[in-house]
Order: sequence, then C-alpha cells, then structure tokens
Amino acid sequence: MTFPRLPQGRYNIVYADPPWDYKGQLQHTGPGNGDSGGTVRHYPTVTLSELKILPVRTIAADDCLLFLWATNPHLDQAIDLGKAWGFAWATVAFVWDKERVNPGFYTMSQCELCLVFKRGRIPRPRGARNVRQLVSAKRREHSRKPEEVRRRIDAMFPALPKVELFARPEADLFGNGTPEGWDAWGLEA
Repeated sequence: MTFPRLPQGRYNIVYADPPWDYKGQLQHTGPGNGDSGGTVRHYPTVTLSELKILPVRTIAADDCLLFLWATNPHLDQAIDLGKAWGFAWATVAFVWDKERVNPGFYTMSQCELCLVFKRGRIPRPRGARNVRQLVSAKRREHSRKPEEVRRRIDAMFPALPKVELFARPEADLFGNGTPEGWDAWGLEA
C-alpha cells in the first residue's frame, strides 16, 4: 500500500487507529442473522508488514507517547507495531466498553484496547493526572472510536502538539473535521 506523506511536524502525542488486516473475515451477528460486514467493506486494510514501514519515528518528538488502538485479535501485532515505530511498550491507556456485545470465537466481545507506548520521557507539560482508564460509550459506525478518548488525552496533555494517524473525516462530535490542537493524517482525513 502507498501511504500519503506524513505531516512535516514533530509531535509529542501520536494517536493511531490502524486499519488492521482481517484477511477478509466478516463479523458475524449470530445464527440466522448473517453478518455485519467486515473491515474490508468499510475501508482498505493494511498488513502488519506494511504498517511497520510507515516512518512514524520521523514525526515523533524525542519525548513522545503513542496511543495505539488494538483490536483483541491484533493485540500482539499492535505491540510489535509500537516497537517497530520506535516506541517502548508502557501499558493499556484506555479500555473501551462498547456497551454492546459482538459474537466472538471464545467469548462475547465487548471491549477494545487503546495501548500506550513511550519514546524518551513522558512529555511535558502535563495536565490532568487523574484520567480514568475505563471509557463506556456506545459503539457507533464501524471502527469509529469514542470522542471521549481524545478528550481524555487532551486533558492529560492540553498544550502539546498532537496528531491522529489513520484519521477519519468525522473527527469531532459535531462533524467539524479535525479537533482544535490536533493534526490529522490518513487516506480519509
């Protein structure tokens, strides 16, 4: 896959929701209900090897955090990707309770993880330090993440340069494009 050029800036906060490759697998909704589609019906997906060559390290400041969304089947790949982009694994930043279950192969799937990786030190200046990990927000359109996560990142680091990778056009609650204080990059940005 050919990616558009990354922005020219250097960012202390990188927020990414990669278009993980599910090899054409569809999301089933239960016996007799068919499927709700799959990632490939919504946007082009990218393999891990293609994601790894994206030069994210060139836009990351010396002190930078990477907030990276990982679907449960791609958790190991997400950790590999964060490291390939030049970051060290830190922890789970956010757990999104989608308030609705999807059938899974082992258990009913209801949560998605946003991991955090670190390059250098935790960037400064810092804002709020009492931000909660659990986000309960109803699932909306395919792959659209809750705005609450971006708001919490803003609360933690209100004055730092931030970029969203693989951004979608509905970047804020009101459909007004990229939120204030953020740059956006991706095929749909």
